[in-house]
Amino acid sequence: MKPALPSTRRLFAQGLLLALVASCGGSGAGSAPAAPATPVYPALRAADLAVLIAEGDATSEAVGRAYQQARGIPEANMIRVPVPTGAAFIDATAFAALKTAVDSHLPAGVQATLVTWSQPSRVRGSCSMGITSALAFGYDAAYCGGCVATRASTYHDSDSGKPFTDHGLRPSMMLGAATLAEAQALINRGLAAEASLTRGGATGHAWLVRTSDAGRSVRTDDFRSLAARTVPGVTMHYVDNAAGTGNDAVVNQRDVLFYFTGLAQVPEIATNTYLPGAVADHLTSSGGFLPDGGGQMPATAWLQAGATGSYGTVEEPCNFAQKFPRASVLVKHYARGNTLIEAYWKSVQWPGQGLFLGDPLARPWAP
Repeated sequence: MKPALPSTRRLFAQGLLLALVASCGGSGAGSAPAAPATPVYPALRAADLAVLIAEGDATSEAVGRAYQQARGIPEANMIRVPVPTGAAFIDATAFAALKTAVDSHLPAGVQATLVTWSQPSRVRGSCSMGITSALAFGYDAAYCGGCVATRASTYHDSDSGKPFTDHGLRPSMMLGAATLAEAQALINRGLAAEASLTRGGATGHAWLVRTSDAGRSVRTDDFRSLAARTVPGVTMHYVDNAAGTGNDAVVNQRDVLFYFTGLAQVPEIATNTYLPGAVADHLTSSGGFLPDGGGQMPATAWLQAGATGSYGTVEEPCNFAQKFPRASVLVKHYARGNTLIEAYWKSVQWPGQGLFLGDPLARPWAP
């Protein structure tokens, strides 16, 4: 059984012990050539995406319309359903009716969905699933339950360009904006990302941070592996602060494209500038517990700071690395030309407790 994350005292003890035995490291950087990656399979298009709108909710309606106009979503793909937007969660019985309504209205070719409300973010039954995962799989306790191994996604690290056709699931993403102004800013970043790293001239920076919080730094081996790779248009930076003698945060950096870390609260994220299409997340227990992160930093804070995509979990997951994005897999599929929703979903092996956030069609490596 892996250690649970939310207890501050428990984490402090674990972090202190692991930090004492962990090898000390420094930071490294590698630069990539300017040549663009060649997409190896087609990505999702506007016609493949359905936009879900909460009936009677003015903000959801306005956000949905803004996204439709920006991306050219077909009118048949605009789906209105009854949603209790004033609640932090929806119970499993009510969600079953919601999903039935969604599925009954989806055109046959739809491969993925976008959620335009910011609450509820989770579905609660005997355990809690992120609403984006519940929309993909249906509510099923095999995908949640706290500190247990959960059911895996067959879509994980696949080359599929048609998730519903090939795997029987429609990955879902919540835009993650609480206001129309936030939504429009995020949509604009998603649009600006299009082919930004294949037009030439753009270079982004990936920050992969092993922090002094040992319990939340279980992705370290993957970070090291990714930092050693060459990714067109990306300069890699691996930062190792396991010893706690340096800084756990990336501060005052420009052109951030990826920022992956592990902390309950990540300080000074707004001091950085993020490229359109940037992805950032922090491994912690309740980043997907909207609106306030359950006392931790919510994943939406990354979007407010300028990122285009993020991820968090909605119930105590323990620090199983399989329940969080694997940075190397995300970057691989993103750089091959996948959209954000595809690359992010493919990076999480056990996504049931997770909430995916951002502009699903953002695509910096479009051909």
